[in-house]
Amino acid sequence: MIIIMKPQATEEQIGSLCQDLSRQGMQVQRNAGVDCTVLGVLGDVAKLDPHDFLIQPGVERVMPVSEPFKKANRKFHPTDSVIDCGGVKVGGRKLALFAGPCSVENVEQITDTALKVRASGANILRGGAYKPRTSPYAFQGLKLEGLALLEQAKAITGMPICTEIMSPKLVEEFDRRVDVIQVGARNMQNFDLLTELGQTRKPILLKRGLSATISEWLMSAGYILAGNPNVILCERGIRTFETYTRNTLDLSAVQAVKRLSHLPVIVDPSHATGLNWMVERMSLAAIAAGADGLIIEVHNNPPKALCDGAQSLTPDQYAQLVGKISALAPIVERTL
Repeated sequence: MIIIMKPQATEEQIGSLCQDLSRQGMQVQRNAGVDCTVLGVLGDVAKLDPHDFLIQPGVERVMPVSEPFKKANRKFHPTDSVIDCGGVKVGGRKLALFAGPCSVENVEQITDTALKVRASGANILRGGAYKPRTSPYAFQGLKLEGLALLEQAKAITGMPICTEIMSPKLVEEFDRRVDVIQVGARNMQNFDLLTELGQTRKPILLKRGLSATISEWLMSAGYILAGNPNVILCERGIRTFETYTRNTLDLSAVQAVKRLSHLPVIVDPSHATGLNWMVERMSLAAIAAGADGLIIEVHNNPPKALCDGAQSLTPDQYAQLVGKISALAPIVERTL
């Protein structure tokens, strides 16, 4: 249920209503907008009579919420959320550019790549310390050693780091050492992990599952939002009948989510296509579609990459792409 207060509603009226709802066992999410305050009510709202609230002073109107996702809903939070990722804002007018290798391989590789993408305009370093792979025989990442190498690259470049988490047991470790915790597509519905991440205040990058609907994606976000408001959504392509590309990039989802939810949305064209020659055009299309940023795989020597070299850009290719994004951004009312 949504309760919209009148623009002239007093703090006393709003506070009294919140206390009344709490006494009835409801959770109240309060969002102060430019013109009015919106109260999102969670709980067994079926026992509440909307007409009881309409006669209370300061209440403008009451609206039911039919969608299964609540805290991610724009009705609960009418203004766009802007997430602070180690000093870099994701959401709002400025585009966020995550870039770096699929997996951390050694100190020279991650540091060299980090310096080059930073010079091109990237503001958050991505890199996999833990790598979930379809084959159990494929490279699984350097794990904690890889995390230490990311920290070294951060110390040299000053860039916040984003890396993927695999297990609830790692949440405390990542909370101390990582600026943005990524939840991969295969873990989008790992509800034990999502619940644990809801206990932190660290920004969480939640990738869409391989075959997840938009509603399922937003409901997964709700597990984190129950305690942690810092969620960023990532469209990374979904599984369809088409096999030419690694996945099918669903840019319509960016528009849909921006209408349904207040959460920022970024796009991963690298995993979506699996082909580095497609990444540039799909990146530009994502920005045109309204994405708040991009997460792109960049490797200083893609033919020698231990993971996903075929979808990785070289640092020079990435620099060219950022130049084109810079030209496009003002057209869609964005900045770099």
